Amino acid sequence: MTSRIVLASASPRRAYLLEKAGILFDVVQPGEVEQGVSRADDPRELAKSMARAKAGCVAARSARVCLGCDTVVAIDDAILGKPVSPEDARRMLELLSGRWHRVITGVCLMHGGRQKELINHEESEVQFAPLEDEEIETYIASEEPFGKAGAYGIQGGASSFVTGLRGPLDNVIGLPVRLVRKMIYEMENSN
Repeated sequence: MTSRIVLASASPRRAYLLEKAGILFDVVQPGEVEQGVSRADDPRELAKSMARAKAGCVAARSARVCLGCDTVVAIDDAILGKPVSPEDARRMLELLSGRWHRVITGVCLMHGGRQKELINHEESEVQFAPLEDEEIETYIASEEPFGKAGAYGIQGGASSFVTGLRGPLDNVIGLPVRLVRKMIYEMENSN
């Protein structure tokens, strides 16, 4: 990769993963993006739509390659976003307890100056151990569930909940680095 990209995200986890991967970037927060941008029932389409909206907010003000990402958690027919209250976090964690679920991160690269975009997604599956009520309450009290899709951060206190993982761990954290590298290469080497 030859040039700095713009990360359209306030997420310290995404910034950390990009930095660790040696990808040069600057951060520009996209502002509030409507969660209703996509009415998609498909979690893949929702994640990609939200990633595109975030990248688009920043690309409109930049002539550089902008990276937008959005992560959703899905189980059964439910899409779990970020919890809005302790009760909502409890509901999500109880739903995930003892079960497999999917974590989908939509990724959009958008070059504002060249009117070009690439959109893709990565998917991982995570299995939680059966959670005791006390574990859930302690985790909610830590305030870690807030601001995270599915009410948990696999890189934090919820790591002890995980009994199985299929797919990239960095995707569950919120940025599938291998996919991002591939997309940046494709963007830089296309006409």
